[in-house]
Amino acid sequence: MSKHDKHDKREEIVRAALELIAEHGFHGAPMAMIAERANVGAGTIYRYFENKDVLIAELYQNLEAKMYPVILEGYSADKPTRERFIHLGTALLRYFIENPLDFRFLEQFHNSPFGAEHRRDKILGVKDGCDVFRELFEEGIARQILKEFPLSILFSLSFGPLAAVARDHILGFVVLNEVLIVWTVEACWDGIKR
Repeated sequence: MSKHDKHDKREEIVRAALELIAEHGFHGAPMAMIAERANVGAGTIYRYFENKDVLIAELYQNLEAKMYPVILEGYSADKPTRERFIHLGTALLRYFIENPLDFRFLEQFHNSPFGAEHRRDKILGVKDGCDVFRELFEEGIARQILKEFPLSILFSLSFGPLAAVARDHILGFVVLNEVLIVWTVEACWDGIKR
């Protein structure tokens, strides 16, 4: 088997896992089902991933690596705090709308034991990665632009509503256009500014 074939099988397994976990949740997507969707033998998955937890963690890392460059495109740390918040919020909401499978996986991940520890480490700055959100909030608090809440509350007030609105768009309860996206992000800003 060539390196290309191995890479293709690995990518098929990752794609199948994303689809099935987004559709059925972590527990509703056993490895055998992922293997069937990826069109590989059940044992083949274990050549690439030690277990399901490793597959889920790698899938999350892949999505993070895919999402952050999109969100940060055109972002400038030199701009005012509000403008940076609006940029990040609208980019994040657009990403979720344009990538509903990614959103559904990420939402489950962050609300599961898999994601709770990861989220805590990101908020506390223990885990490296895209720290732009945490840095923006810390700077906003230090400059007395944002309410002096714990970072977890600022994250919840900012991104909790964005996740709920993205979910409602994906489920067809609302159709978000560019105006509604900006208004929604501005409303989140209004909730955290002093």
